Amino acid sequence: MSINPLTFNLITIDHAFHSAGLPVLVQPTQSPVWRDCFEEIKQLVEQQLHVKGGLLFRGFSIAGAEDFNAFARAFGHDLLTYDYASTPRNEVSSGVYTSTEYPAHQVIPLHNEQAYTLSWPLKIWFHCEIAPEQDGETPIADSRLVYQKIDPVIRERFVKHGLLYVRNYGNGLDLSWQQAFGTDDKTKVEAFCAKHNIECIWKADGELQTRQVCQAISTHPITQEQVWFNQAHLFHVSNLDEHIRETLISVVGEENLPRNVYFGDGSPIGDDDLKHIRTVLEQCQVRFAWQQGDIMMLDNMLAAHGRSTFSGDRKVIVAMAQGYSEQN
Repeated sequence: MSINPLTFNLITIDHAFHSAGLPVLVQPTQSPVWRDCFEEIKQLVEQQLHVKGGLLFRGFSIAGAEDFNAFARAFGHDLLTYDYASTPRNEVSSGVYTSTEYPAHQVIPLHNEQAYTLSWPLKIWFHCEIAPEQDGETPIADSRLVYQKIDPVIRERFVKHGLLYVRNYGNGLDLSWQQAFGTDDKTKVEAFCAKHNIECIWKADGELQTRQVCQAISTHPITQEQVWFNQAHLFHVSNLDEHIRETLISVVGEENLPRNVYFGDGSPIGDDDLKHIRTVLEQCQVRFAWQQGDIMMLDNMLAAHGRSTFSGDRKVIVAMAQGYSEQN
């Protein structure tokens, strides 16, 4: 893809920040106030985000969650709410959330936000309010490269069948349906599911099971590049520690696991396929250390993200925008 280079006076762009070329480092040359150089930032985003997949803004002055909110909204789209949640997080400002609130010792594998659904944000921002004492990176990876590196035989299996995500809520094992859907009203849950092609099953104990067939890959709406775009490796039971996996299955049965994924026709996905996919994601992973005040902006279809383990305090907040669905 040819690019007509732009000339910037108020920001500098470092394409060599990481050997992978992702993310591109952006810094102010004069005023650190992001509003003072936003027109150049916006031009850069319009030109480079869907080419590189990710930009890291460093050295800009962001005064808390509300200012971060304003920065994200300044690109022209309302911020999205975290509907049909998969992980615990809290809203800190309208459309701004804490990053997934898993314990510090847990790794969050690489994934594209809400790739377990039929609609997702095209843009996502991460703002580091408190840098961790040790580790705690937000690794990223080029989803085009992941697609290219996955064994074509495995990839074709996933493309041919699609993926069936099965979730069982509550019972102390995962998010309650109230948390996941942000309501206590069953009729609102049913309406949401009907609108989004999610099968909704109320079980005898009053808990909820959902089933939804989704994509394994997707095509970027601007670049028309194919990307690996699913969360099979996260939802599949093989993502659990073997002892926990065996215990859960013995207690609740496979059909009642908090989450699992199958091929779209309901047939099982082999553990070896998932092992291969996790290996490819690991090979494509890019890491950099957070600095307080950093903002990373990703094209959510071109770049996956995760979280490393960490020690000490760490606070990274998140915003999403520009909802998209291939079903539209």
